[in-house]
Amino acid sequence: MLYFPCMDANQAPVEKELAQAHKARAMGNEGQARVCARRAAGWAVRAWYQRRGGSGWGGDAMKQLRRLLADDSVPEAVQAAAMRLTTKVDFDHSLPFEEDPVEDARNIVAFMSAE
Repeated sequence: MLYFPCMDANQAPVEKELAQAHKARAMGNEGQARVCARRAAGWAVRAWYQRRGGSGWGGDAMKQLRRLLADDSVPEAVQAAAMRLTTKVDFDHSLPFEEDPVEDARNIVAFMSAE
């Protein structure tokens, strides 16, 4: 299990979702792995805003990631990871990029936990 020391009470849901993402991937379910990765990132984003003295701002992971996309204080690489996680798959369930969604989530979580 991963450990993100700054996550506090939100650490458990982040770790749980990342573990579920790995489990889904091991079972060959990339779609579910991406959903779990997105949820892990959403929990991390919510916790980051709460630690910064703001509202955790309700909403699902997609809303949290869109909030991150609109925040100019967030590094471009983190925003790019959020953009990829919010991109919808096409009719063939394909994405227009090669980046790993679980790795994108890990990168977002790492930035959020370091701040």
